[in-house]
Amino acid sequence: MYLSYFQLTEPPFSIAPNPRYLYLSQRHQEALAHLLYGIRGEGGFVLLTGAIGAGKTTVCRCLLEQIPEHCAVAYIFNPKLSVTELLATICHEFGIDCPADETSIKNFIDRINAYLLASHAQGRSNVLIIDEAQNLAPDVLEQMRLLTNLETNQRKLLQIILIGQPELASLLARPGLTQLAQRIVARYHLEPLSQDEIRAYLQHRLAIAGSQRPLIPPALHGLLYRLSGGVPRLINVLCDRALLGAYAQGKDQVDRTTLLQAAREVLPGRPRRNRLPPALTRWLPQPRPALFSFLLIALLLALILLATSRLPAH
Repeated sequence: MYLSYFQLTEPPFSIAPNPRYLYLSQRHQEALAHLLYGIRGEGGFVLLTGAIGAGKTTVCRCLLEQIPEHCAVAYIFNPKLSVTELLATICHEFGIDCPADETSIKNFIDRINAYLLASHAQGRSNVLIIDEAQNLAPDVLEQMRLLTNLETNQRKLLQIILIGQPELASLLARPGLTQLAQRIVARYHLEPLSQDEIRAYLQHRLAIAGSQRPLIPPALHGLLYRLSGGVPRLINVLCDRALLGAYAQGKDQVDRTTLLQAAREVLPGRPRRNRLPPALTRWLPQPRPALFSFLLIALLLALILLATSRLPAH
């Protein structure tokens, strides 16, 4: 809606995980390096965690564009599956032939193992990536550990990358999953952007979208950081809504009022008129305690007079 108004070629703050828009902060570069290590390593588990909207899935999409030709990847996004369903999905992703009515866990595992051995003999490697892995049930995680038992003298034949929210680390710390935790060869937690990185992040996305001028001026970057906590997805949602607001009001760029209004509209989990963190409410009009007290006292007096007038006369 606002693209032609601001002379943009495409939406700069879409929440779709487009690798073209990936801003590689130092943290994102390290996260991507860990995933690449997982592909080139000698087997085991690689763990990547981060808060919702921190950019985990976008980093993963960027990884998929750098997959070596000798490497086959199975990518599972919805892991709320039973053991049988997970094994069937792995077979489907790797192109392993299985009867449509197959339900035997042993048969699935035998087919997967045969595929991995054949791939290794051909000089190929295989990586299983599971996104939103905090949703995996403990019995499914244990079965995944068993899949990594197949190995040669040099390496395991299946590398597994687990990507999920911070609670994934807590899940893997359970006593029943100790053996799996011991097979994690690399861990990385993706932190939000710093305030300094937000400036480069905005410039990067706006430049890709064709912007020739600072639509969100540097004076607002500190406020944007406090509103979003540095989480890229929240930054995108706030900036998209703020640009829409600036367009609707005929402004050349986003200003403080427009950004605060956008925060009221889109920040999650808060009523429309009270969506800002407490530290930010000093920028908003505050209720007047004296006026409120006066009105409350007046209301109480009115109720007392009304009750008195209804008492029977002696």
